[in-house]
Amino acid sequence: MIAYPTAPRTMIKDYAVLTKPPVVALLVFTALGGMFLASQGVPDAGLILAVLGGGAMAAGGANAINHYLDRDIDQLMRRTSQRPVVMGRIQPRNALAFGIALNVIAFAILALGANPLSAVLTLGATLFYVFVYTMALKRTTTQNIVIGGAAGAIPPLVGWTAVTGFMGLPGIYLFMIVFFWTPPHFWALSLLIKDDYARAKIPMLPVVVGVRETRKSIFLYTWLLGAMTLMFFATGVLGWLYLAAAILLIAAFLYYAWRLMKQPETEVKASKGVYLYSMLYLALLFVAIMIDSST
Repeated sequence: MIAYPTAPRTMIKDYAVLTKPPVVALLVFTALGGMFLASQGVPDAGLILAVLGGGAMAAGGANAINHYLDRDIDQLMRRTSQRPVVMGRIQPRNALAFGIALNVIAFAILALGANPLSAVLTLGATLFYVFVYTMALKRTTTQNIVIGGAAGAIPPLVGWTAVTGFMGLPGIYLFMIVFFWTPPHFWALSLLIKDDYARAKIPMLPVVVGVRETRKSIFLYTWLLGAMTLMFFATGVLGWLYLAAAILLIAAFLYYAWRLMKQPETEVKASKGVYLYSMLYLALLFVAIMIDSST
């Protein structure tokens, strides 16, 4: 391990890396979508700051704890071998303390700036991610990301409860949409780095059942995702603009997933296409939810 650098700028950058900013950005964006839906328009600015700020801290803190817990396998994977904890630039105990501190602050922000239910749900997502996904499932079962994905599906429900104060059906539908989106998104990534997971002995789906079965599972879950988005329209809380966007977006997703399923097993470019589109899909779907809620 190399010595910890003393330059403040480098230290700040390393702690920022612990939080996984791109992941956090997508999560808090779905929370914003939940707020727009519950408000049927633009939510209160102060509430937005509390939910997005607290949510970002909680998600970032959970990711920092993940860096601490996974440091042994991170050093075995090319994608994660340069992470600050692995390289010794941040001490493991400091990463753990940082993650816990962020979640404590996040709980206070959400409890005071939104409501206790939102704070409890957010803390529950962190605990589920740390104890259920990272510690119990990730190294033991191919269903790790299916079950563990529930943690990442909490933010839009938090956005809903922050406005309403209760867990209504629309908020639960938002949760289910992200829940069914997670497996095809993450399995597409796991196809790209399956050798990394094999090296670290992590039982991700392509490592255990192979590339072909993983691609079939991606296609199946994309259909389930599409069904969930169309069922959401049937609740009547969103209009035709949402329905049109949902149909177009899932049609493209299904096309990418079908094309991936038909590719030779050695072809990896199609997996990257599914992975990248899946992120665009979720962002655009929630944009549609926000626009429809405001009209």
